[in-house]
Amino acid sequence: MPRKWVANRWLALLLALALALPLAGCAYNPSQAEVQGGAVGAGAGAVAGALISGWKGGVIGAVIGAVAGATITHIATRASREAATHQKPVAYTDDSGTRRVEAYPVASAGKCHTVKEKFYENGKLVREESRKVCD
Repeated sequence: MPRKWVANRWLALLLALALALPLAGCAYNPSQAEVQGGAVGAGAGAVAGALISGWKGGVIGAVIGAVAGATITHIATRASREAATHQKPVAYTDDSGTRRVEAYPVASAGKCHTVKEKFYENGKLVREESRKVCD
């Protein structure tokens, strides 16, 4: 495969992303937590990708990590709000079945509820957090 063709393909991909991102902002306004989740995911993805295959891997890893981090944060926030509102456990699993978020209502005080979140990857518990959800 000619080197010039590969470079042009990367340029076209980056151009498409640059054009699509501003349009995506019109359709959805992420929360502060989702932005932070995306930033953490981008950092971890960039480091992992760079270690595996240099700067190109770092760029690809950052993009994939940002999307994954923001998505899991969005799903966890949604699950916690739903668990607090309905006062019952809620679970969400991604399309591939590899990631799962469970939210359990723990306590209530006035208009605020404490919800415990459990994060699973490939069936294994990877972390637990408590979140305060207020009406």
